[in-house]
Amino acid sequence: MHARRSLLSLAAVAALALSAGCAGDDLADDDTTSSESPQAGGEVTIGTQNFDEAVLVAAMYEQVLDDAGYNVTVKEVGRRDIYVNQMPDQVDIAPEYVGGITDFMNTTANGADAEPITTSDTTETVDAVTPLLADKGLTLLEPSPATSQNAYFVTQELADSEGITALSDLEGRSVVLAAAEDCPGRSDCEAGLIDTYGIDVTEVLPLGFASPQTFKAVLDGEADLGQTGTLDGTLDDQGLVLLEDDKGIQPAQNLVPLVSETFLEEHPDVEERLDELMASLDNDTLGELIARVTVEREQADDVAEEWLKEQDLIS
Repeated sequence: MHARRSLLSLAAVAALALSAGCAGDDLADDDTTSSESPQAGGEVTIGTQNFDEAVLVAAMYEQVLDDAGYNVTVKEVGRRDIYVNQMPDQVDIAPEYVGGITDFMNTTANGADAEPITTSDTTETVDAVTPLLADKGLTLLEPSPATSQNAYFVTQELADSEGITALSDLEGRSVVLAAAEDCPGRSDCEAGLIDTYGIDVTEVLPLGFASPQTFKAVLDGEADLGQTGTLDGTLDDQGLVLLEDDKGIQPAQNLVPLVSETFLEEHPDVEERLDELMASLDNDTLGELIARVTVEREQADDVAEEWLKEQDLIS
């Protein structure tokens, strides 16, 4: 976990804020409502998972908000529950996925065995999770047309030798799965592979979503099946092949900003800026940008900045 913006500046910001507060007291008789007005700029903390795709999108959020006058801190963590549990007090905004945050909020509120409320329909899924988010003081902004679903891969050698092209071809097999830490029990991960596809998942290795460790585990034979995303452009070069989700265990996974309601009330300009960003992304665009990070090993910050400037989303 780290913050891209130096936290050493916070003391100076606090001092300025104190001075401004004192000045406000002197002007209270002239403008008693100014301190309650919505503000542009200020401090904002973004929480994100630390796989390449999430880091890239978080870099876009950071630069768009920086351009709008905000002092942005980014916290990169390994699991969704870490930053969501820090919202709304310590984290203000997080790049999220519609189905992922819905599953998390549902199982958090109703238990690991809760009936899934996600569907392949984006609007239905957002409507279902909205009350759960509201209970925590959170809300979703407009989902992007870009969608990134979980997906699973095997080696090209295994696919060719046994004719495996879809997850249903693994029915009845015992497999070790390399995946994200939150995979066990999820209907779009371990639980779905077991219950819907009839795959005997004997072990889940918590090596990360689309991480180098996950790829290596499958290539080395430590795992039979690995987890990545549908936008992964690295598989061919690694000798890996994506399997079709032919029984449809993946819910709608449009990219979407998760935001503190209180923060949004105080900074309504953020909604417009992030909505504009989300509307500008589609699968082709996002896939190309992710490939620059994961395949060409460009820095996410640099890729984000170049594209945002091309789209006139930042100056």
